[in-house]
Amino acid sequence: MSQNPDMFQTTLAGSLPKPAWLAETKKLWPAWKASGAELERAKRDATLLWLKEQEDAGIDIVSDGEQSRQHFVHGFLEFVEGIDFSRKVKMGIRNNRYDAMVPVVTGELRLKGRVHQQEALLLKNHTNRLRKITMPGPMTIVDTIADEHYGSREKLAMAFAGLLNQEARALQKDGIDVIQFDEPAFNVYMDDVTRWGIKALHRAIEGLKCTTCVHICYGYGIQANIDWKKTLGNEWRQYEAIFPALAKSKIDQVSLECIDSRVPIELMKLLKGKDVLVGVIDVATDKVETPQQVSEVIQKALKYVPAKHLFPCTNCGMAPMDRDIAIAKLKALAAGAALARKKLKRR
Repeated sequence: MSQNPDMFQTTLAGSLPKPAWLAETKKLWPAWKASGAELERAKRDATLLWLKEQEDAGIDIVSDGEQSRQHFVHGFLEFVEGIDFSRKVKMGIRNNRYDAMVPVVTGELRLKGRVHQQEALLLKNHTNRLRKITMPGPMTIVDTIADEHYGSREKLAMAFAGLLNQEARALQKDGIDVIQFDEPAFNVYMDDVTRWGIKALHRAIEGLKCTTCVHICYGYGIQANIDWKKTLGNEWRQYEAIFPALAKSKIDQVSLECIDSRVPIELMKLLKGKDVLVGVIDVATDKVETPQQVSEVIQKALKYVPAKHLFPCTNCGMAPMDRDIAIAKLKALAAGAALARKKLKRR
């Protein structure tokens, strides 16, 4: 999939901070600063701004930064019929890690139309780099919405998977090279991953020829996630339960959390045959990594992932982060990968 013959193509997990003129800053669910046509123009401007920042930083596989979405899940749900947004209920998210007010599925689900066409066309028309769009995975959507129609999480997930597939096929036609599904819920409901989570992902990628990816992390750098991580002990071994099944799946790439985490790095060997997007940038701290630190994580990962399958990435999205810090971290990501390439060539 490479335009760049070098190893260690860099990319990011998805979201980037919204500029202050587009939305509230440092919030996971920010209020827009405009509405109507003015908001649409602002979203477009922010997408182009972040596209240029990614290119200037040296990122190889660029994304829209999710600038057009208020939230990584609900940005998709807004385009779905069969959901009552006027009636929200309180629901425990990620196995009751935190509570959220969520809309309710009240009828058969259908897409109202295209979801990310504008962002895809902006990428197609304004960059020659490899282009990536992220969408929420079926299990994570199910864990972020209340259901009064389908009666089972699996049935609801398969219904959403069909809609995701519809949009993914259209995105492929729009010239998108990589389509990623975000599944933080995979780290919470490990038994369900093997029971029906991967099956739902397979439905979402049905018929796709472009590169497909699943992103599985321990969540944004928000307090609820930071507190949860403190309960997980000295080693986070959730990946151990799901990686063998993902290694056998039809998904091309797996994006995971690594730097500053307590994930045993050797668990990456369980993804044999897959491209591994190794998180070398911590999104839960404002401290900017040095290129040397990024390169060191890549060196450690190389013990378990062949160089041709290793893609340096961020641990998770950067939506709640300060904009200048996010830019500095993108530069560190690219510089660290460049340093790792030099070391590899010297071997």
